[in-house]
Amino acid sequence: MISALAAALDRSDTPFAICSIGRDGEASDAVDAAPKPSLFLHPGVFLATAAALVPRSPALEIVALTGERSALGPIVLARVRAAGSFELAGPPSAAALRRIACALGSDERLVLIDGAVDRTAALRDGGDAIIVAVGAATASAMSRAVDEVAALTKRLQLPLVDTARDAVRISGALTPGLAAAYARAGERRQIVVADPTQVTLRGRTFLELAARLDLRCEKTLHVVACTVAPIARERSFEPRAFARAVALRTGLPTFDVYAGSVAEPSAA
Repeated sequence: MISALAAALDRSDTPFAICSIGRDGEASDAVDAAPKPSLFLHPGVFLATAAALVPRSPALEIVALTGERSALGPIVLARVRAAGSFELAGPPSAAALRRIACALGSDERLVLIDGAVDRTAALRDGGDAIIVAVGAATASAMSRAVDEVAALTKRLQLPLVDTARDAVRISGALTPGLAAAYARAGERRQIVVADPTQVTLRGRTFLELAARLDLRCEKTLHVVACTVAPIARERSFEPRAFARAVALRTGLPTFDVYAGSVAEPSAA
């Protein structure tokens, strides 16, 4: 998805920068050795990566040292000088990534942040937007993948607390056990967390308990779209049906990054 977003921004001549909370652009996944798509960037794009990953050629110009570290060592900010494929390496903490993202966006560039949503969503402010990615690699069946992304988007879109009503405020995370205890007790007050990333329920468990509890948050997140990748090594889903199902269940425009098509919720 991050490569598709970068390509779209380049086509629209939108200045942008890119960073990651992990590693991206490498030829194969460090965990299972699965091949990964390259990250192709054009001149003028800014990025954050480990100094050890800066190519020997003049394709990248280092513009700043960050003081932050990745698993591969110190992180630098760089500007692409010649088009090519590049690797990203980011810091292990959300706080460090926020500092890097702020530095990359200092000249009012749009900043793309790649990473697991529960880690990157903590970086949000009033102007941030989240795009949720789901693929055939995430579930054994299309229906299960659709259930998972429906639960995730619903969780990320928790409504704000109603200050005129009684509420139970959770300090820390709302766990499955705690949520189940409130449901068994027939709790009718609002159950309020700081932000949606503090809800640790997943999939059908979340959907079932969310139907029985009035879950709210102090700070909302702005989820704007989904993307689907219907092809994986182990399986594939029918592309149009997959995109339509995700759009229908999430109520969000859903983009197939391989086909370059979009399923709108109103037409799903």
